[in-house]
Amino acid sequence: METAVNKYETVFVLNATLTEEATAALVKKFSDLIASDTAAPEVNEIGKRKLAYLIDDMSEGYYVQMNFSAKPAFVAELERIFGITEGVMRSIVVRMPE
Repeated sequence: METAVNKYETVFVLNATLTEEATAALVKKFSDLIASDTAAPEVNEIGKRKLAYLIDDMSEGYYVQMNFSAKPAFVAELERIFGITEGVMRSIVVRMPE
């Protein structure tokens, strides 16, 4: 039995002290990772914003939001990769309502 494909939204916060090239490389890395499993995601680079509270002694972060469709197993792998990637301060993946 094949698992259903669901719609998801992810928002991740990158370290604001990264260079523009490093930031662009991380955004491309996650975009390509998502595209490797399904169609290319909708990417919305929100940019640098002040954080609500300090994370690792930093008060700013670079926000990126992506919408995509995937199977639940892929989402678990994406969350794992967010967790082990240097430069990613916070991330969240939520399933969107139908």
